[in-house]
Amino acid sequence: MTNALPPVLPVSALNRAVRVAIERGVASCWVSGEISNLTRAPSGHWYFTLKDASASVRCAMFRGRNQGVDFVPANGQQIEVRAQATLYEPRGEFQLAVEAMRRAGMGNLFEAFLKLKATLEGEGLFAATRKRALPAYPRSIGVITSPRAAALRDVVTTLQRRWPAARVILYPSPVQGEAAPAQLVAALQAAIRRAECAVLLLVRGGGSLEDLWAFNDEALARAIAASPIPVVSGVGHETDFTIADFVADLRAPTPTAAAELATPNGRALREQLDAHTRRLQHAQQRRLEQLGQRLDLAGRRLQHPANRLEAQNQHLQHLIQRLGNATRNRFSQTQQQLRHAGFRLHTQRPEPGPSGPIAIHIGTLQQRLHARLKQQIAAGQSACDGLAAQLRQLNPEAVLGRGYSIVRDRQNRIVSTAEQLQPGDRVTLTLAHGAASSRIEQVTLPDGLAG
Repeated sequence: MTNALPPVLPVSALNRAVRVAIERGVASCWVSGEISNLTRAPSGHWYFTLKDASASVRCAMFRGRNQGVDFVPANGQQIEVRAQATLYEPRGEFQLAVEAMRRAGMGNLFEAFLKLKATLEGEGLFAATRKRALPAYPRSIGVITSPRAAALRDVVTTLQRRWPAARVILYPSPVQGEAAPAQLVAALQAAIRRAECAVLLLVRGGGSLEDLWAFNDEALARAIAASPIPVVSGVGHETDFTIADFVADLRAPTPTAAAELATPNGRALREQLDAHTRRLQHAQQRRLEQLGQRLDLAGRRLQHPANRLEAQNQHLQHLIQRLGNATRNRFSQTQQQLRHAGFRLHTQRPEPGPSGPIAIHIGTLQQRLHARLKQQIAAGQSACDGLAAQLRQLNPEAVLGRGYSIVRDRQNRIVSTAEQLQPGDRVTLTLAHGAASSRIEQVTLPDGLAG
């Protein structure tokens, strides 16, 4: 009995079989090491070697994977990668296909971050319903950060540019290191105790996960949630997230953005105010012009009583004249018609029979015509008498005839109130017939006091 010889395999088949065996035998895992020979290909893929003191392995991280890395890797940097062991078939090279990358030592911190985040979220500290609205126009703004931080300069500059009316109060605290969490809590509690700010800005510039770790403290998160003053968190860069960001009333991507979100745009408000002021001034000017026109029109329509009486008298005379003319014209027309009818009566031969009734009819018409003329003349006379009576009632002299008089001072101004007079003043009295001069001995004001 002879042993069967193994089949003869091409290299490509062998490499494929080895790749499948490796991928099936070694599950995806985290591997730590130092980066070396890092290359960034034009395609966007990363190629590097991961090594430690006694071994190395080639690694490839494709563009779709490396876009999620939140830092820029460099040679000599200690990292941790989650990778799948495999074989690059064309060359038969063993390598790691990297799926995720993080700085060395970040695994435990990130797990602690996720655990605390899940706990606080379960308690409702991240709920949108407990978030408080920021004041629209804060008079004072508190800033919790390090006095030496660049973030403080950015925040102060932004606040002075956007809302210089606000008072800025610094509550100093370290923002990095082991003592930072307790100091941040103490600064926040001091701001709450002093109650001198309408809103608080908790800010820090960018950094690594370790640099920002103070803002992942549980005590700080609970202090922010319990603060009666709204808190805006602006920690790190736009891609950085901390527990403080989730529990704060508003999360800003940067410290500068936190200052912008907490304040109104003062320049835009001034422009709006100027526009409203201009519109109000224009509206007020138009209103004054309209009222001025109405006043001018009313002034033109306002007449002195004497002028009005004169105008009415002229109108009455005009009506009397028109009435007289109309009456004379009507009378003249009637007479002409009568003469014409008489002429026709005398020139035509009287026919036998109806001459008597025609004469009677003509006499009746003449009587009716004369009666109608008398009625029209009487009506016109009655209308003239009524208008004359109205004129007599409006005539100031008619009032004087009932015992009243018109009092004028030395400037010939009519005196209508006692306040215009002083004891010893000389006045002129216009009576129904003639005038008289008098001297004021005593003045009694409306409130009963004697002058």
